[in-house]
Amino acid sequence: MAIVCPASYIKDQDYIDFAVNILTGWGLQVDIGESVSARFHEFAGTDELRTQDLQQALDNPEIKAVFAGRGGYGTVRIIDQLDFRKFRKHPKWLIGFSDITVLHSHVHNRLNIATLHGQMPKIFKDSTPEALDSLKKALFGKKTDYTYKQSSFPNRSGEGFGELIGGNLALLHSLLGSPSDGRYDGKILFIEDVGEAHYNIDRMMWTLKRAKKLAKLQGLIVGGFTDLKDSDPRFGQRFEEIIMDKVREYDYPVAFDYPAGHIDNNHTLVLGKSVHLKVKGEKISLSYME
Repeated sequence: MAIVCPASYIKDQDYIDFAVNILTGWGLQVDIGESVSARFHEFAGTDELRTQDLQQALDNPEIKAVFAGRGGYGTVRIIDQLDFRKFRKHPKWLIGFSDITVLHSHVHNRLNIATLHGQMPKIFKDSTPEALDSLKKALFGKKTDYTYKQSSFPNRSGEGFGELIGGNLALLHSLLGSPSDGRYDGKILFIEDVGEAHYNIDRMMWTLKRAKKLAKLQGLIVGGFTDLKDSDPRFGQRFEEIIMDKVREYDYPVAFDYPAGHIDNNHTLVLGKSVHLKVKGEKISLSYME
């Protein structure tokens, strides 16, 4: 497998060393791309270097999985320069989240290939054992079905079947109308975000609603919305209320507090796979279909 950085640079290489020790302990051979130790302003090297690094990992037939070392910002600057012809013939896991939503969405929409929304090497050190275990299971083709209970905000009960899509809300919002944007109809959408103001979550959800992205979903899964900011005067709603208001008129299940996103307990999701979402009051289950 390979580790590359298509977005922001990694300041402390100790994080990579820690992750490599875990991955080799899983029996994986790890190739470290040049971008992992590069820096150009806030990026992991120039756009050209990051493109070349990711392209080599996509094309190399010996590499079976490609990790984004971290997120940050920058994947959108290189996505249109990547050539996926060899990747289409010989798919491999692409792993990451946050800014890597650009890559997830592009690959699903253009190639119809599944990817992994999961922990990146930069944050292995801060991950829970459960999060890393879910990543290992997904990498090695084992089931990552998950059941949990939550009572912090009312879910909407129901069942939905469909392809799991989504990722970071801000990135999904930024991709609207682009070649990396995909169809939401009949899908189960997962969203998460970090560091946003409440009013901006409201604005982005309104944009998705007005773009007809929310009307024909089969289900909505809301992950971590962390380190949120409020305005002065206060916006007046929590993120759960903001989100539920945008989908209240629809009848598909809505599940809150799914353990995925910018959290230590970031459980891996297999985006692009068909899933069964079942919500019954406080109990939520997500299972992958063959």
